[in-house]
Amino acid sequence: MKILVFCPHFTPDLHAATGEVMSRLVHHLALQGHQLTVVTSLPWYRGHDVAEEWRGRPWQVERTEWGRVVRCWPFPTRKTNIKSRAVGFAAHTCLAASLGLTQPRHDVVLAMTPPLFLAEAAWLAASRMGVPFVLNTQDIFPDVAVELGAITNRRVIDVLRRYERTVYRRADAITVLSQDQQLNVASKLRPDHRGRHDDRNKIHVIKNFVDIERIQPVARDNRYRRQLGLSEKTVVMYSGNVGFSQSFDLVRLAAEANAARPDLHFVINGEGAARPEVDRWAAGLSNVSVVDFGPREQVPMILGAADLHLVLLKAGLAASSTPSKVYGILAAGRPVLASVDTDSEVASIISDAACGAAVPPDDPAEFIAALDHLVSDSHELEQMGKRSRSFAEGLQQPRDQAVAYEQLFNRLTVAR
Repeated sequence: MKILVFCPHFTPDLHAATGEVMSRLVHHLALQGHQLTVVTSLPWYRGHDVAEEWRGRPWQVERTEWGRVVRCWPFPTRKTNIKSRAVGFAAHTCLAASLGLTQPRHDVVLAMTPPLFLAEAAWLAASRMGVPFVLNTQDIFPDVAVELGAITNRRVIDVLRRYERTVYRRADAITVLSQDQQLNVASKLRPDHRGRHDDRNKIHVIKNFVDIERIQPVARDNRYRRQLGLSEKTVVMYSGNVGFSQSFDLVRLAAEANAARPDLHFVINGEGAARPEVDRWAAGLSNVSVVDFGPREQVPMILGAADLHLVLLKAGLAASSTPSKVYGILAAGRPVLASVDTDSEVASIISDAACGAAVPPDDPAEFIAALDHLVSDSHELEQMGKRSRSFAEGLQQPRDQAVAYEQLFNRLTVAR
């Protein structure tokens, strides 16, 4: 089968979680004998600018043993400037669409979003080729932006929601990461007043993989922990995107509440739009360290350096965003404290695995109480970590995810 893929990031742009997900999916689809063409952006995520070695041309084509990668200019902008980001996404979509339309006929087209605009490029290519169009939704837009208050203009929100529904209706299949997201998308595909357009049966849950081969449990007192000077401490870590979707005030308040405890230390490992604000308040707290992402090959050691990991998601976001970092934590064999909607997928995972605690979002009292309880028993933390790893070993692996997509593609092409 020939598969045309549109995605925002692809190897070596792996600091973006979606880059890791799509790169592994393409790799395993190729191992199953498929030929692929990937239309993506030039690497830019880490510094929010195109890397020097990739500059010079608006697009570049790389041939591989399984097909080729077409990389085009991403028009990078700051995350905090919503209007500029929208213009940048639109410009990138136009360029990606023009490159996609020049590709020879494939059997199916897959688009990863956000950005939602990228679905337009994929739909145009699929329509020209007369083949199925599959939409992979990592986060649901514009829901996340609206919940965070990044978009407040009601007319703009209405236009975006109408466009979102149009994208869903155009797709032959929609894949989401959780049942929360499935219900969210289904609510937007209800039949009209005449009973038409009931497309809810085309929504499929295909979860992101858990990479238990690359991420394995390592010694707690490892080189990364020693570099931070925390060998004798109990380390509570947040590792991932430092963005506006996360409630970092909870970490600040917990650190302030535990300021008199010399044995407890908080680490925020990551970069993102909220990092300047986190740096500002963390500078006044001696029990908080804020550090940049480490190299990808150090991820197992970084995750393993913590006694307890944090997952922080603001209220109302669970139905539109599923933090994939929880799977890395499970693979690393570490316990989790999550501040999330308590009926969410993440809360269910923690409950099923018995590997930590989930508390209501944006509730400092509940968060601090749960944290104090968890770190009070190092033996139980260790047992929770073992249960995390055991649970991860039973979840979907990279090859499983590829097989699920292969089966979906086969059903769609036969039906078409």
